Amino acid sequence: MAVAAAVLTATVAAAQNLDAGKPPAKLFADGCATCHRSPRGLAKGRFSLTLSWFLKDHYATSLDSAKALAAYLQSVDEPPPRAAVRPKKPARSAPRSAKPAQSQ
Repeated sequence: MAVAAAVLTATVAAAQNLDAGKPPAKLFADGCATCHRSPRGLAKGRFSLTLSWFLKDHYATSLDSAKALAAYLQSVDEPPPRAAVRPKKPARSAPRSAKPAQSQ
């Protein structure tokens, strides 16, 4: 009995978090990209804490991985800064010459 307990303890101790140290984009590519084409829109304005809990409960292998993935999803959901968005200038048309009024 003691040998079985020692073997189980050694197996659990040797288990590793395979997601540790991976960048969030890689976590998305490995675990999410099979169902989601893009990370955009997945955070949908959720709070970081609740999104992290959701990811930890359903998809991530650790809380650290879930937090990193949540931060990544929120960073790609933010709209681009206003300075980067340029308004389109209206096309300039050639000035029209006024038609002379015809008097009769």
